[in-house]
Amino acid sequence: MNLILETIAKEKKRIEYQLSTYMNMINKLPKGTLSGSNRNGQTYYYLKYRENGKVVSKYVGTEVSELQRQIEKRKHISVMIKALKEELKIANRALEGNL
Repeated sequence: MNLILETIAKEKKRIEYQLSTYMNMINKLPKGTLSGSNRNGQTYYYLKYRENGKVVSKYVGTEVSELQRQIEKRKHISVMIKALKEELKIANRALEGNL
């Protein structure tokens, strides 16, 4: 195996490890979006997400800064996962000789 193919194989292993790590992280974070409802000068927040094909609204209170941070982190990780999957496709094609 030449040096380039060895490097691509190592990169593929790194990508697979990162994908596994990110998938574990994303499964622990809340999914959905926050929406707020203003009543009597107070904002009440709900977490909205899909479950079994239906939209679920879950009341989460009035203080949501930590939840918002977790949702943003999940969005960021989702983007990273998508990019890693594309890189993995390229590495697989290169190793198969189809690049």
